[in-house]
Amino acid sequence: MDPNIPTAAELARKQADTEFAALHRRMTARALKDAREKVTSETGLNRSFEHSLLTAFAQNHLSGGLAIMPYTIIIALSTLYWAHPFSASVWLTLTLLMLGVQIWLCNGFLKLDPKDVDLTEWTKRFITSEIGFVMAWAMLPTVVGIPGTDVLRMFLLVAVLIVGAATTVLAHTLPLAVYASVLPIVVVIVQIAVDRQPSERWMIAGLCFTALFMFVGLVNRLYATTLENLRARAEKEEATAEVEETNAKLVEAMRRAEEASAAKSRFLATMSHELRTPLNAILGFSEVMKDQLFGPLGSDQYKGYVEDIHSSGEHLLALINEVLDLSRIEAGKHELVEDAIDFVATVDACVRMLELRAQSRGLTVKTAFTQGMMRLWADERAVRQVTLNLLANAIKFTPQGSEISIKVGWTASGGQYLSVKDNGPGIPEGEIETVLSTFGRGSQAIKNADQGSGLGLPIVKSLVELHGGAFVLRSKLREGTEAIAMFPPSRVMSAIAPVVEKTPEVVIVPTPKHGTSPRGRAA
Repeated sequence: MDPNIPTAAELARKQADTEFAALHRRMTARALKDAREKVTSETGLNRSFEHSLLTAFAQNHLSGGLAIMPYTIIIALSTLYWAHPFSASVWLTLTLLMLGVQIWLCNGFLKLDPKDVDLTEWTKRFITSEIGFVMAWAMLPTVVGIPGTDVLRMFLLVAVLIVGAATTVLAHTLPLAVYASVLPIVVVIVQIAVDRQPSERWMIAGLCFTALFMFVGLVNRLYATTLENLRARAEKEEATAEVEETNAKLVEAMRRAEEASAAKSRFLATMSHELRTPLNAILGFSEVMKDQLFGPLGSDQYKGYVEDIHSSGEHLLALINEVLDLSRIEAGKHELVEDAIDFVATVDACVRMLELRAQSRGLTVKTAFTQGMMRLWADERAVRQVTLNLLANAIKFTPQGSEISIKVGWTASGGQYLSVKDNGPGIPEGEIETVLSTFGRGSQAIKNADQGSGLGLPIVKSLVELHGGAFVLRSKLREGTEAIAMFPPSRVMSAIAPVVEKTPEVVIVPTPKHGTSPRGRAA
């Protein structure tokens, strides 16, 4: 079975990944839309905000109801000092009933799915329950009666004001409920202060109304703070959603890039075999015909055609090899066969290989090699390819009668470098990045109709970087170009001092004479 053909399991996995990515994008887009609606809302009261405010109202009353319930019982027991037990029981039952209804409504609201909640209807229910609970407290003087002493009256008034303050804090996320519940408390204040002396009446009423104004101001401030917190949380959610959306796009782009890379690798693996086989036949047969091994072709023009076929086949084969080399490097599958090499000797051998080509173009090649350089831990084939590519480029683009300078030496950091410099037409500064990119060709190459593939310099750069080095291309118009391949100090092999073995010391003891006993032994 061809390993390049995907199996059914792989296709199913890719389909599942695609569906999951699409679902994740839709959820992220929906979350981002909701967050943006929250942030850009002029009033801040869209559905999400309204639901958050009602949720806070319900949660506050569920937790606050546990404290208000014993407080209500204590106040009802305190009214027995002047009220009839039946009246106190009626008021306690009514108040606890309203508190129970309110807790039941809040608990029911919190159990509902936010998508299915009718916010307008529940807002009305909460406001009604709040008014009912405050009115039950406002009926306290009416049901149990107003006590005759000033102390008990002040006790009754303070008890109602404390409940007003508590409900203000608990219901601050729903200001309409607070505003509507102020009126019953005003009635209690007037009811208790109406039969007082004028001076005392205005003093008590003024103090109580001031407290009510403070409660309303506190509600407005708490409400504004809550909205600010909701807006800040919405902005955070928006930022998080944007990050998630960006991550989703990056994951999708990476997935597509991986699929494209895999497809390219499969294509290259297939085409390399499919193209090399006929190319070998073309090169072999054209070489036989060019050399006329089986007799003359019959016409000199045929010989020229055969030579063209042979040279074109060699160019196409070189192009295929370059594409495959670059593909392996980009895929991270190019393995370096490292060994201790003589950098100078390797470069010198490459110079001799291309020296005849340079002489045929009337070029002078000068070398300046630093002697006594330590060996370099590198892939010799890769170093040869780097050197040959740089020399071939210099020979190709340097005009006749010019000079090419090749240097090998030490870098400032202790590494080793190869420099190939020519005095050709040069490369415009804006095109350096282009010629270093895959299939990138400068204007000079296009102008000269050069058959190059634009892969030579990218391969050089990739091979040098695989060794942990750096490739630099310097050029100026009408002054020439210098290509420098630098290998790091970590690849330079330091000489190790030889191990000197110590010879064991031997003590020679003279042989004793006959008749005497030996006094020494060999150590």
